[in-house]
Amino acid sequence: MFDNVWLIPLFPLIGFLINGFLGKKIKNEAIIGGIGTLAIFGSFLVSCGILIEMISRGPENRVFEKVLFPWIHAGNFKADMAFLLDPLSVVMIMVVTGVGSLIHLYSIGYMHGEEGFYRFFAYLNLFCMSMLLLVLGNNMLVMFIGWEGVGLCSYLLIGYYFHKKSAGDAAKKAFVMNRVGDFGFLVGLFTLYWWLGDNANVWTINFMEIKKAAHLLPYGGVVTVATLCFFVGATGKSAQIPLFTWLPDAMEGPTPVSALIHAATMVTAGVYMIGRMSFVFIKSPDTMMVIAVVGAATAIFAATIGTAQNDIKRVLAYSTVSQLGFMFLAMGTGAFAAGIFHLMTHAFFKACLFLGSGSVIHAMHYALHHAHSHDDAQDMRNMGGLRKSMPITFITFLVSTIAISGIPGFSGFFSKDEILWQAFSNPYHGGLNIVLWGIGAVAACFTAFYMFRLVFMTFYGESRINPKAKSHLHESPLVITIPLMVLGFLAAVGGYIGLPKLVGDLFGGIPNYFEQWLEPVFEQAQEYGHHYAQSGGHHNVALEWGLMGASVVIALVGITIAFTMYVKNTELPGKFTSTFPALHRAVYNKWYIDELYDFLFVNPCKAFGNFLWKGFDVLVVDGIVNGVAAVVKGWSSAFRYTETGYVHNYAFVMAAGTVAILGYYIFR
Repeated sequence: MFDNVWLIPLFPLIGFLINGFLGKKIKNEAIIGGIGTLAIFGSFLVSCGILIEMISRGPENRVFEKVLFPWIHAGNFKADMAFLLDPLSVVMIMVVTGVGSLIHLYSIGYMHGEEGFYRFFAYLNLFCMSMLLLVLGNNMLVMFIGWEGVGLCSYLLIGYYFHKKSAGDAAKKAFVMNRVGDFGFLVGLFTLYWWLGDNANVWTINFMEIKKAAHLLPYGGVVTVATLCFFVGATGKSAQIPLFTWLPDAMEGPTPVSALIHAATMVTAGVYMIGRMSFVFIKSPDTMMVIAVVGAATAIFAATIGTAQNDIKRVLAYSTVSQLGFMFLAMGTGAFAAGIFHLMTHAFFKACLFLGSGSVIHAMHYALHHAHSHDDAQDMRNMGGLRKSMPITFITFLVSTIAISGIPGFSGFFSKDEILWQAFSNPYHGGLNIVLWGIGAVAACFTAFYMFRLVFMTFYGESRINPKAKSHLHESPLVITIPLMVLGFLAAVGGYIGLPKLVGDLFGGIPNYFEQWLEPVFEQAQEYGHHYAQSGGHHNVALEWGLMGASVVIALVGITIAFTMYVKNTELPGKFTSTFPALHRAVYNKWYIDELYDFLFVNPCKAFGNFLWKGFDVLVVDGIVNGVAAVVKGWSSAFRYTETGYVHNYAFVMAAGTVAILGYYIFR
């Protein structure tokens, strides 16, 4: 089955070509949506077959490389179009194709009636194909093709409603900010390639060959430079400080796009890249600390913003930025398996949450349209009491909210708690550990608060919907609710494949299957980490139980505050904002980061561009060109009087010329 790995990106590529070139002629939405969905579902089936075969093999036989064809061979440089299968890439293809298939199916119902229906599914297939190239590539160049592909597709999908200026601006913002990150990725690639070749005579960008030669890399130094550059690329793709502001604006795209970007594809690329190159990153203690600090800072910073947003999708967008911060916190503390585990569980509950919000928006649009109301269908202040009209959407949304909040028994609890424990007990950052854990714990509290605030404002309390629209509210069709039910189920039980050891011991020593699965991938990185690991790390069962209990209490505190403010005493939010108006304005306006970036970067770039246009191009370039033209025109205007068309003028000039010549020879 491993030899058929090339089919995984091929199927969505075929779907893209069919819908992209023939979709406008096909016109039938069922056929177009069916082609797009079956394409990615075919990839999912192949991925399942590969997973089953890999499980049947021993850990030592779970690495397979498939070379499709030689690509670039020039001097010492060699890059083939080739794929790498190992436990890490298999986890990623299962997430991308599995969650991606459900989002495609959901899109058939959600995008019904859209003028660009065929275009949407073509882009969606291309997006998945690019992400599959990214996670399957056996070298950094193939990864970079996928890396750029998801960037292009995000531009196309965020700007899907290109007739809206806000959508076009959001698409450009995402594209430009990701180009900044991509520059860092390329500098890191060139630095690593040059150092290995020049100092170790290992000229390669192949991941497995770099892994074999990783012992030749120094600790710190050039590795710090290369890994920090790679991390800049990761901050762009995975929306971390400082390159995070594009992701909330990506809400301008259709809701299925938000689900695909936030849950299964683009934003996980940075986390995956660090995991894939963990054996390089671990050799730079400084980079690991930077990743952990940036991850923790992003987690708390984005979480605070989520507490004050009223757009249902924007709350989820800042939630994604925050949860990605948890993943980077894990990566920066050497808990690579925990980071990938949270990536997987997050894909389940965040896809369900976004698709659930889409179900709500779909119902609200329908009801408001029939009531001839212009209320904002995404503003939670216009909702309330929807659990009665939309029971399936409500239940699946509630399950996923419980999961992301870290309540025991649900998937998010197992992955997030593991990250917090590793942040506290890792042997790499010494006294910083308690700070990292504290920031993560507070961010978890904010997460529980703003997510249950969303639930209570949307599904509980008195209905704030336009009275004329109430009768038109109804549950979404099965094509929308079936993906919600599947994802809700995964959000509930998906964490049980990664039970913490102390929990597994309570049930007869059940191992952490997910950690065992990824152990061969990260084993070498852990060995390198021992080189500078500090002694005295916190490792005892009682302490871990205590911290686990603390994280649960923290989540319950956040839920209790949300319940008190938005169910029990709904006047409290108004009192809070009136008591702390400046704080509320700052949080509501996202701490004015966009305005700060406009002041520091955007407006100066615009001013410089205007200077180059009006000051240099118009005055200098056009001045030179127009000046030459003016001189030629002046001379031409002067000489044109010699061309009158009258014979007597020409005769006079000839006579004068003859006299002048004779005079010259006579009087010289």
